[in-house]
Amino acid sequence: MTIREVAEYLKLNEKTAYRLAAEGEIPGFKVGGSWRFKRQDIERWIAQKTTEQKDER
Repeated sequence: MTIREVAEYLKLNEKTAYRLAAEGEIPGFKVGGSWRFKRQDIERWIAQKTTEQKDER
């Protein structure tokens, strides 16, 4: 997935998605200066964040 695709998938602004990727908050990697994301890694990250929020309650 590209930064645009992951931003749409997560319902984020592209700049926010880029910042989160650069900070290591969402799992991704750079190819030739462009961010790329595996859908399964993003889905795993979402599941992890959901579990963490439930544990905080």
